Amino acid sequence: MGNSHRQIPYHHCSWERCLQTSPCTRRRLLSHGSSPFLPAEGGQSAIPLTFPAFNAKTEARHADGSVCGSFGRAVSGVINTVCDFGWSLLKSSAIEDDVTPVRSGDEGVEFRPITISTLTFSIDEIKQVKASLGVTLNDVICGVVFLGVRLYMQAMNHDLRNAQSTALVLLRTRNIAGYKSVAEMVEPDAESPWGNQFAFLHVPVPQLSEHEPNNPLSFVLKAQKIIQKKRNSAAVVLTGKLLEMLRKYRGPEVTAKYIHSTLKNTSMTVSNIIGPVEQMALSNQPVKGLYFMVAGVPQSLTITMLSYMGKLRLAVGTENGLIEAPKFKSCIQNAFDMIFKAAVNNI
Repeated sequence: MGNSHRQIPYHHCSWERCLQTSPCTRRRLLSHGSSPFLPAEGGQSAIPLTFPAFNAKTEARHADGSVCGSFGRAVSGVINTVCDFGWSLLKSSAIEDDVTPVRSGDEGVEFRPITISTLTFSIDEIKQVKASLGVTLNDVICGVVFLGVRLYMQAMNHDLRNAQSTALVLLRTRNIAGYKSVAEMVEPDAESPWGNQFAFLHVPVPQLSEHEPNNPLSFVLKAQKIIQKKRNSAAVVLTGKLLEMLRKYRGPEVTAKYIHSTLKNTSMTVSNIIGPVEQMALSNQPVKGLYFMVAGVPQSLTITMLSYMGKLRLAVGTENGLIEAPKFKSCIQNAFDMIFKAAVNNI
């Protein structure tokens, strides 16, 4: 497992921007299950890169097809939607997380310098944990991140190890079929208008019980239970509609203020991108690794993930003077090692 560590100002240019292509190109290539290719030396085109296939049948295998089961899921979905969307509105407007070792809660934190550190995990090892527990890859990754955060909070201030902390998970709401040409997107009343289409999900970080260090797999299962409940909810769709309505009827400034408040009231942002399976090259120079970072946000902690060539690169942006970057990175690594060791012994 590899890692890196460096300190930079809050302005940061990420690979995510460097590798952007037009929506028309993305639509054409993604429809064939591949990514945009980069020209090779001499004007020849390289072989298109491929992304991991998404298996939509994973959840369906465990679904109860009976009438009672369908009715129960529908009722549960309505209840979860009302609770999640209501809680999202409160968190965005009135309720803040506690001040902790990972959240200063100060005004203007987005203008402070940050330190960016990265860790690299093997996707094959993550899959071993997944198979052992019968959960998804996202459940395992979230379990590792949340356990690492709690271990760091415990190490820095034991009394605050279980303080209220919320992760804001960013989600893209534009369908793949929604990618059109730029000319089509900028037309008035376009079916798929130009611009970012995203929503966010408030996920409470599970609390760390006394026995958790001896049974780290239970922490992954707690994270899985929370995420599973969030999946059975339309709160993400409603949040996306709310942002679109704010933009359309109140203007971009009001929308930006709402998003700023949403970020400021939570402890961290978590975002991920699925990267190519094969190695890619820029001007015939092999790219050994990729990561991206969201900078300039009113939070003390940002965590991003990007898969590439069978590895998961986890990048951590931490506020200087509040979070000890090497210590935090060590806690994330320790959380993964604990979970992986327990999962292997559990097989």
